[in-house]
Parts: sequence; C-alpha cells; structure tokens
Amino acid sequence: MYDEIDAVIMDTLQSDGRTANADIARRLGMAPSAIHERIRKLEQRGSIRGYEAKLDPVQAGFGLLVFLFVRTNEKVGAIEAARLIARIPEVLEVHHVAGDDCYLVKLRVRDTARLSRVMREELGEIESITSTRTTIVLETIKERSALPLRAEEKPAPRKKREARGSAPGGAR
Repeated sequence: MYDEIDAVIMDTLQSDGRTANADIARRLGMAPSAIHERIRKLEQRGSIRGYEAKLDPVQAGFGLLVFLFVRTNEKVGAIEAARLIARIPEVLEVHHVAGDDCYLVKLRVRDTARLSRVMREELGEIESITSTRTTIVLETIKERSALPLRAEEKPAPRKKREARGSAPGGAR
C-alpha cells in the first residue's frame, strides 16, 4: 500500500509525469532527494508502471472509438483468444469479463473501413471467436486513466440536478 505522501506523489505524476522532483518536494515540504527515493521505491514495487505522453486520438487520426463484446468457445479460464486479440495494433484494452460475453475490447481506428478490416481480417482469423457485438462511441463525455487516489478527501457535493430539457419528475 502507500501513505499520504506517496498518494500526493502518484497523483501529481498522474496529472503530469514530467513534474520535477523539486516541485513535488516544495509542495510537500520535503527534500528533492527524499522524493526521488520514494518515486524509485514506487517504481520498484510496480505502483508506478511507467510514464507516457497522452495523445489526442482525433488529432492522431484515430477518431473512431469502438467497444467490442467478444464470445469464444474456449474452455473456462482459457485466454488464448485474448492474447491474439491483444496483438492487434488498434486494440487498446482487452478485459476478460463475467456475463454473456468472454471479453470486452476497446479499440481506436481511423474510420469504419479500418474497423471492418480489423473485424474481417484480424478477428475473423481467430478460430475460437464465435460472435462479436460492436458498439461505436458517438461522443466521449469523460475518459481518463488516472486513478482517484485521493477522492475520499474531497467528497463531491450531492445536489440533485435535472437533465437539461427534462421536465420535473423525469418526464419528457
């Protein structure tokens, strides 16, 4: 686990992985060498897995976000199909899930033509896949990878708000 100082360090690095140790040290009233040592230990424990730039997918040419629900005829506990799916370059995430489907897959592609090719030429070649359901995202309201490490400290205000355009009581 981690303490409050580690939480501040990790939260800061999640927001901006290029934050200097000296800046974090000033925020916490500590020596930069102490921050460096804590970061090194967090990396060694695997709490910090790495650092990467966050690219805008639309500007990078991958504006189509898709979720696939995949069923296979694999035996319970087998994940060979997941390993094969994970090799597809456009696949960002593969999750083994409970329920009617076996896997939930998140991918980003340039357009529907590329999605069609991935479905036909890449997923279609995986023999154990028996069916897929595709959900194309029209608009993303929130997407983040940062974990809410210190969310308990600042509870969000709980005001009941009605959705825009809705009548009182939820009727439309």
